[in-house]
Order: sequence, then structure tokens, then C-alpha cells
Amino acid sequence: MAKYKETIDLYDDAGKLLKSGVPLDKISPVVNPATRKLIDLTKRTIAVNLGGVQENLKIGKVAKGQVLGRELNLDILGNKDAIIAKIKDMVQVTEGDDTNIREFNGGKLILVEAPKARLEAASTYDAAITAVASAATYAIVEQFDVGMFDAAMVKAALWGSYPHTMDLSGANVASVLSIPQNNEGLGYALRNIPVNHMVMMTGKNAMEGAALASTFEQAGMFEMGNAIGPFERAHLLTYAYQGLNANNLVYDLVKANGASGTVGTVVQSLVERAIEDKIITPGKKSGYFQFYDTKDPMLWNAYAAAGTMAATMVNCGAGRFAQAVSSTLLYFNDLLEHETGLPGCDYGRVMGVAVGFSFFSHSIYGGGGPGIFNGNHVVTRHAAGVAIPCVVAAAALDAGTQMFSPESTSKVYGETYGKVDVFNKPIQQIAQGV
Repeated sequence: MAKYKETIDLYDDAGKLLKSGVPLDKISPVVNPATRKLIDLTKRTIAVNLGGVQENLKIGKVAKGQVLGRELNLDILGNKDAIIAKIKDMVQVTEGDDTNIREFNGGKLILVEAPKARLEAASTYDAAITAVASAATYAIVEQFDVGMFDAAMVKAALWGSYPHTMDLSGANVASVLSIPQNNEGLGYALRNIPVNHMVMMTGKNAMEGAALASTFEQAGMFEMGNAIGPFERAHLLTYAYQGLNANNLVYDLVKANGASGTVGTVVQSLVERAIEDKIITPGKKSGYFQFYDTKDPMLWNAYAAAGTMAATMVNCGAGRFAQAVSSTLLYFNDLLEHETGLPGCDYGRVMGVAVGFSFFSHSIYGGGGPGIFNGNHVVTRHAAGVAIPCVVAAAALDAGTQMFSPESTSKVYGETYGKVDVFNKPIQQIAQGV
């Protein structure tokens, strides 16, 4: 029996109907099999840059430094099949379990899925990256009979500067998840994924990127205890309408305003659609100002979230710049509140995030660009899963204005995770899973 009476229609990034009459609870991260697979692979899958290890060892470059006189000329790619076989043999728990290794770029990059048994026998998701890093280190040492005085170079080429640094700084193994010590609160792991990673994983497709980010963010909401009791419906609605293009709302708003629209015209379109769908109705009048009422604040918030996404795509898409995302988050919702008298997206928290975000990303502080932020960041964490998806959409539409481009920070994620269907096409996969 469905947990919620209401149903939604799911559309893809081209406005094509994928599934109609979907019960709301079927998209839940704890119910939908595609979402659970995505999160499972996020925890278990580790990228290993074998080509990078070979090139780095050849010039003695390990971690974030170079050690002259300690160069190792190992034909790792020429022996990749034997090395991959050794890695699989060491990482798997039992013969024929769910350990899996995929090769990319002629074996220069491999994607290792550690078996579920390793994570079930661990307290955190660390078990995946440590097992793979150790196995890759030992496989290379064993394959080339590296001596005890040179083995440390192989270890450093794979592990980076760990344990001298808390994380694997300068490593040639990578997880989409940051180390647990960098998660600034309970349940933040899935929100601690940089925007640029998601942009590359979805091939710079704004709507697929937004869906992937929304999936991670809303799964994080469930993990941190936000989506409990009546709040579960609130999160499922924002996930559906903003992230998964429910009822084609985001697509319709962008299509109506894409050619010549502005942030302000998206506000108009959203309010018109909300009136048409009977989400809001005219309330009292005060002089020239018309207030609006809603009997369903959670559904109104989902519409506001979809509108915020559409405004981001229209504005940042027109300029092909990611930098405008913070001001769009702020002023779309400011205009929406002034237009309706109802709260903006996430009941004002998106506007709060936007003010700090503009300062930290590219104002007088100017520490970086939108692409290197995540939902775990002190500036962006306060919006409950509805700000970062917009940032991903903006960075996907960016034409190279960022100091830190997706290609410079996250290329390996596009070449590995980006080849896996649940990461690359989340909208279609989640729709199939309902």
C-alpha cells in the first residue's frame, strides 16, 4: 500500500514522459532500487589511475612532491591485465562475489567495485578505498618484484601523502566520497561531493547533473534524520519537482523562458502555473498588493524549488556562466516572496545560503568558484538539499568562466563514474526503478 496518496509523472531531460502515476514514496532513496544502487556504488566504487602511477613513478613524483633519484621505470600498463587480476584477487572476499573491475582509456583508468561484504564488516565506507589502495600497491610491488627500499615509492604514488595528511592528498586512487573526518556533522557524507564531480559524471548535462545532485542531497536528508515523520513528504516533493522534473515542471518553465526570459519572467511563469494547478489561490488584498494562500506549504515549497532550478538554468544558461547562480538563488526567491507573500524556496534558507555563497565563491573573498562547493560546506549546508542541485546545473551550463573548471578538478570522475548508467543518467534509471 502506498504511503502517500498523491502521484507524480516523471519526465526526462528532453521533456519526454518516462512514467506516469508514480506514487510519491516510490522515488524515496530508501525505496527506489536505482537510487539504492547509486548510493551503494558511491560507497563501494574506487577509481585507480594506473597510467598516473606509471608516469609519476617514472619521474619520482609521489604525493605532492618529487623525490629525485628515486625514480622507478615500471611498465604498469604493459602488465595491466596481471595487475588488475591481482587487485581483484586481493579485494574480493570470496570467489565470484560482487567485486567488479571496469577498464577505461585502454586500462589507464580502472574502476574497482569493492564487495559489499567489506563494507558490511566495517563501521564506515573507508573500507572500500583502503582495500583498493592497499591491493593496488601490493599488486604492483609483487608484479615487478619491487624491493623493500623502493616499495614506499609505490605506496606513496597510490596513497598520496597519507598518513602524513589526514586524507589521501596527491593519491592516484579516488572515491567520489570525501573521508569521514571531513564530514562536518552526522549524515553529511553524501552531501560532501563537490559540484564539479557531479558535472563531469553527468557529461555536463544540466538536468541530469541536477538530478544526481538532488539524489545525493536528499539521500543525505534521510541519512541525517531530516526526512522523518511529516518532513519525509516535504523532502520527497522537493526531490521530485526540482531534481526529477516531476510533471515536467522544470522543463516547461525553462522552455517558456529560455529564448528571451529573465529571472523575473520565471517568477511570473511559476506563479501562473501554481495558480493553474491550484497550489496557491488569491488571498487578501492590501492596497495594490495581492497576497496568495496555500493549503499545502510543502507542495508550494516544491514548486518554489523547481522555479529556482528553472531560473538558474535560464539565467546561467543565457550567460553561460556559473557565477550568477548565487544571485539567482537569492533574487528569484526574493521576487517570489514579494510577488506572492508566501515563503521562498526552503522557507527562506535558500536566500540565506545565497548571500554567503556569493561572498565566498567569487566576491571580495573570492576563495574559488561555485564548482568546488558542496552541500557539506559551511556556506551551503543550510538549504535542505535544494541549493546544490542548482549550482550543479549552473556549472554544467558554464562555458569556462570558473577559476577551477570541472575538467581541471574532476576529469577522472567523468572518465570513470561517468561511464556508469546510474551516475550518468539518473533520471532515466530512477524512473525505471519505480
